[in-house]
Amino acid sequence: MIPISYNVRSLTVRKVSSIAAVAGIALVVAVFASANMLSAGIKQTLGSSGSADNAIVLRQGSDAELSSGIEEPSVGLILSKEQVARATSGPLGIAEVVVVVTLDKKGTDGVSNVLIRGVQPQVFEFRPEIKIVSGRKATPGTDEVIIGKAIRGRFVGVDTGQTFDLKKNRPVTVVGVFEAGGSSFESEVWADLDTARSTFGRQGLVSSVRVRLASQAKFDAFKADVESDKKLGLAVEREDKFYEKASQGMADLLGGLGTFIAIVFSFGAMIGAAITMYGQVSNRAHEVGTVRALGFSRRSILFSFLLESMMLAIVGGLIGAIGSLLMGLVRFSMINFTSWSEVVFRFTPTPDIIVSSLIFAGVMGIAGGFLPALRAATISPVEAMRA
Repeated sequence: MIPISYNVRSLTVRKVSSIAAVAGIALVVAVFASANMLSAGIKQTLGSSGSADNAIVLRQGSDAELSSGIEEPSVGLILSKEQVARATSGPLGIAEVVVVVTLDKKGTDGVSNVLIRGVQPQVFEFRPEIKIVSGRKATPGTDEVIIGKAIRGRFVGVDTGQTFDLKKNRPVTVVGVFEAGGSSFESEVWADLDTARSTFGRQGLVSSVRVRLASQAKFDAFKADVESDKKLGLAVEREDKFYEKASQGMADLLGGLGTFIAIVFSFGAMIGAAITMYGQVSNRAHEVGTVRALGFSRRSILFSFLLESMMLAIVGGLIGAIGSLLMGLVRFSMINFTSWSEVVFRFTPTPDIIVSSLIFAGVMGIAGGFLPALRAATISPVEAMRA
């Protein structure tokens, strides 16, 4: 077997071609990793909004809160079910109304949709992960709102102490900013339930009811109990599954699109690696002949040149993967297909993404280097020595 030091020396001697090949592979791997990080970020942001301990109740036939409507008397019936957990204040459940408004984006001439969630005072008891990080909680029954930290300052008037219109001539004042563990709630505005309903003409209705189950095992019984009453016309789903389905389509679309782009770019990178390796084979024909004359087999030559291609790919893959980690500092906003409102996501790196990126780089190295390596292995020692 040809010593690896021979391959390392060969690559360092031909710095320009080696650096060009590494740079091309690094760029492709960075695109591949970033696309997968964005997909993971979408799943994390939306997926972390739900809990397996909670159930969400919507109008039957509705696949999102925005299209759901539940009459007020039904809320009490839902909360009275024996499968619902109890606290000292009563059943652990909340009714909410969800609407979408259009607001001006700060610093641009554009507009975007923002989700307004009408909540009850007990929302903080139901969602203990919600923490006020600036200002204070909104006073129930007033025109005060709190905002998620992800949209703070992204829209005109959406910051502590500022005002904006929920609807024309219906201003609200921002009194606090909350965080929600990086979930999609951080891209929402929370108003008082009655304020939201009166503003948007939703009196006597809510969009959804969420309950904390006494145990996860109670879900099937709760679902059967609620859905068996045909007069209510309601559907029940686990909250975590509800948000998982909401994230799947968007994550798959963006992840698939990014992967497709990376694969298209990868052909260019593989061609660059192949050109580099073909050039090395041509320039080192005499070396190959000498090595063959020393008794090394064609298989050793093939493996040696393939190893050089793999070295270029792995170095490029490492640079691209490490470079993609910087995307973790970037926030990316887009319209959620389910709620039709803007949600802010982060690029989320995971060990699996880094490993898959390096494997992707290795595949490019093998694919780009195989034919040049095969060419080197088939060079006749006699012809090579005469070259």
